[in-house]
Amino acid sequence: MEESILIVYLVVAIALVGIILLQKGKGAEMGASFGAGGANTVFGAAGSGNALTKTTTILAIIFFATALSISYLNSSPEITVDELFLDEKPVEKIDLDSELPTSTDSIEEVTIKAEATPVDPKDASEIVNKEKEEAKKKIDDQ
Repeated sequence: MEESILIVYLVVAIALVGIILLQKGKGAEMGASFGAGGANTVFGAAGSGNALTKTTTILAIIFFATALSISYLNSSPEITVDELFLDEKPVEKIDLDSELPTSTDSIEEVTIKAEATPVDPKDASEIVNKEKEEAKKKIDDQ
């Protein structure tokens, strides 16, 4: 429905601009500059309107009616944000403070927990030498 009203609105706006551009202005007549026109009238005699002025009036009424209907349709949304999330389950909240070390733990206790098992230095140097030899062999093979 909204799309059809927008299409009518667009067509009426284009037609209204075209009709207005086709009309002659009041100052286009030669006598208007010398005071021709009815007495006590600012813009000349009222006279009866021709087909273009009647069409302009009808199109202007349709233009304003469609503008008001569009604003009325957009003033009340069909779905609110609260209704969208009614079916959602609440998210569990995790207490991060329980994961942190407490202030009663001493610094030594915390560092001891983080340390790995000790390795004999002789064993460590043998492991490093073996890894170096394997890496050299891989490079030589390539």
